[in-house]
Amino acid sequence: MRLVIARCSVDYRGRLTAHLPPATRLIMVKADGCVSIHADGGAYKPLNWMNAPNTLVEEEDRWVVTNPKREELTIRIEEVLSDSRFDLGQDPGLEKDGVEAHLQELLAAKPELLEEGMVVVRREYPTDIGPVDLLCRAADGDTVAVEIKRKGEMDGVEQLTRYLDRLGNDSRLHPLRGVLAATIIAPQAKVLAAARGIACVEVDYEQLRGAPSKHLRLF
Repeated sequence: MRLVIARCSVDYRGRLTAHLPPATRLIMVKADGCVSIHADGGAYKPLNWMNAPNTLVEEEDRWVVTNPKREELTIRIEEVLSDSRFDLGQDPGLEKDGVEAHLQELLAAKPELLEEGMVVVRREYPTDIGPVDLLCRAADGDTVAVEIKRKGEMDGVEQLTRYLDRLGNDSRLHPLRGVLAATIIAPQAKVLAAARGIACVEVDYEQLRGAPSKHLRLF
């Protein structure tokens, strides 16, 4: 991982346009090529970012990041305050708590509760940024990536979006879509999921351990 603290401005051009005026920020470049720009606040979410795969071209006073979708992130650097590199090694991935692990087990046994006719291809399907909880095949032939949470928040939608980006590089998995499954899903997460084309399924955990499929609600 490379961490650069610099005074910079940032412009994004793609699905829309966005501009960050000059300020001191953290630029993070991960080993897989993801580039993100952070302020000293705002919790975990970057101000702007570009997921891999992409191409980073460094010039003396600017970085230009482009991806196959022809999106472009331009970082104009006025002053570099720090530039460090770290080898973090192989990450073991997120360990789910007991409820999430049990939900995964239950839904893997009965994927039709998520969507009629769905079958599981593999649990913990590997990607280079972590495993997808369930990789399924829908009745219509679509590949479906399922992310399972105890509580569905916006970060769960973002996580599934990253998985879909990575899986989308494999043409054998097309057409591809995603499902976020959780015992409860926050309204903001539902809005973001809808904007990303991701379906949301709320699961009654206590009922699911012995309940029929009517206890699942699809939004």
